[in-house]
Amino acid sequence: MSYKTIILEISDRIATITLNRPDFLNAVNEDMRDDFTRLISELQTRDEIGAVILTGAGRAFSAGGDISYFERDWDTTSFRAENHRLMQFFDELEQIEKPVIAAVNGPCTGAGLQVTLSCDLRLASDRAKFGFKENNIGLIPGAGGCSRLVKLIGYGKAKELIFIGDMISAAEAERIGMVNRVVPHDELMAEARSMAAHLLTRAPQALGLAKKILWQSVTADFQTGRVLEALAQSVLIKSEDHREGIRAFREKRKPKFNGR
Repeated sequence: MSYKTIILEISDRIATITLNRPDFLNAVNEDMRDDFTRLISELQTRDEIGAVILTGAGRAFSAGGDISYFERDWDTTSFRAENHRLMQFFDELEQIEKPVIAAVNGPCTGAGLQVTLSCDLRLASDRAKFGFKENNIGLIPGAGGCSRLVKLIGYGKAKELIFIGDMISAAEAERIGMVNRVVPHDELMAEARSMAAHLLTRAPQALGLAKKILWQSVTADFQTGRVLEALAQSVLIKSEDHREGIRAFREKRKPKFNGR
């Protein structure tokens, strides 16, 4: 499948997705929204993809939404429908039963930051900066940005970032829990691929169900979360990968999981 604004490369079961509008700091325009819609279907259905890395071309991860998108004379119904399309991509990216790593190579704001919040793990270059600047044009992070951010870093810090609109350093993003790890810029993609390769050695069904349970547990009550955990475990206990894991433990070797 071909794309206008992203590059998709698959190697050793790792799909590397590069946002590719470097002259516009990879701002999300309508073509990129269309590409996102088609991309998620490809990620979900291609069995040769076991892990995903998202990054940006050039010096930025993404500067957010293309300003021309917000200059249109929207009616509210059309805007809600278009916003839902982007929100659906973020939701499906968050729920896809494959690990997704954001490799944030530079400035990351607005819709670009919302992309990273939908990923499972976030690695940042020491040159990266993060922030929500929607208030500068009288808007909010409106495709899940507020709701994901508050769950990730807490109510008070989320208010500070959204209200004030300042960009923060990669080190500060790591300190408040927005990113998992900061690495030297030149090592970012190697670190992301190393992490993805390690995740490929894990049992796919266990990773996928853990991802589902964790996503549901963000909003579910404690008892519901425990019920979902028990149901998932009752499926995994019958899997070939579970039996392989037990054999490998007994034989003092690394397990070889096959996803069944």
